[in-house]
Amino acid sequence: MNRRDWLSRALATAGVLTLAACQRAEQAGQRLLVSAEELTRRAQRLIIPREALAPEYDISEISDDFRANGSINPAAADYVALRDAGFADYRLEIGGLVERPLSLSLAELRARPSRTQITKHDCVEGWTSIGQWSGAKLADLLDEAGLKPEAKYIVFYCFDALTQTETGPRYYESIDLIDAYHPQTILAYDMNGETLPVPHGAPLRLRVERQLGYKHAKYIRRIEAVESFDHIAGGKGGYWPDRGYEWYAGI
Repeated sequence: MNRRDWLSRALATAGVLTLAACQRAEQAGQRLLVSAEELTRRAQRLIIPREALAPEYDISEISDDFRANGSINPAAADYVALRDAGFADYRLEIGGLVERPLSLSLAELRARPSRTQITKHDCVEGWTSIGQWSGAKLADLLDEAGLKPEAKYIVFYCFDALTQTETGPRYYESIDLIDAYHPQTILAYDMNGETLPVPHGAPLRLRVERQLGYKHAKYIRRIEAVESFDHIAGGKGGYWPDRGYEWYAGI
């Protein structure tokens, strides 16, 4: 083998080894992030009381401009039809691992016990805004439906696709039962004293105040109680977790 051939093969081998090392480092980094996420979740669960409230603010502190993030006007035909009819035919379906599946209109949701809170929205992009939210308490709805013993998570399926198309993968998110039963976890139908506007998730959005913004699913279509995420989309428990974000986004 001449010197040039030897050098070419040596460089190629070094490149393969470097690539393999980078892949191992990336995999190790991903495992570290997953373990760090689990550590964060466990630490917060250990240190912070389960019903500790996120800070609430005075009405004078509501942000003048609360940014509408992500989807702002879903293109799905079923959503467009409901929106154009003023959501008169909208019904929230609650099913999965429950004893008594529910199908509730907005009027029926508004008739359930409600909560109003003024809280800060923390976006993973780095911005924050303060808004007032009113809605049905998720814990009461889950009790009404009657969770089965094997239920561990609550999954929220949404009308919107972040691609703003008819065919893109629809948004979904999930929380565990601790956050589902937190007193500030509500299904909001009002924002700042008025009916929830379309850019902010009409007719119904999740407010889970001890979590980052991408957990606050908008345009909720149905809710399902599940034992695991294995059979759902990418198996990570949410649209963004399926794409590498942390599933537990506690703050």
